[in-house]
Amino acid sequence: QVHLVESGGGLVQPGGSLRLSCAASTRFNIVRMGWYRQAPGNQRELVATISRGGTITDADFVKGRFTVSIDNAKDTVYLQMSSLKPEDTAVYFCYAHVIRTTPTGISYEDYWGQGTQVTVSS
Repeated sequence: QVHLVESGGGLVQPGGSLRLSCAASTRFNIVRMGWYRQAPGNQRELVATISRGGTITDADFVKGRFTVSIDNAKDTVYLQMSSLKPEDTAVYFCYAHVIRTTPTGISYEDYWGQGTQVTVSS
């Protein structure tokens, strides 16, 4: 199993900044971590993910505003958010992609945190 613990959400004014953190506890091989978000009435969408080697996949809306990073030694991923807008309001979910060797072969698995609320409002 992979246990993901998120922190750093909260209420911020438009134009403000927040930093989200997500620490993983697992014996499995995590190859990628990152963040998704879900606003009320919307589907969960990609924010940004990063591999242990530093390869980043991110959404267009984060360009120039959000930065994803990873501390491999701590199995922790961060999301630095700046220039926040009301439309960034959502529950932000931590994500981890794991590769496991099982008796029947290779298993590719996704794990999710419980989510942390980010609200951008004046």
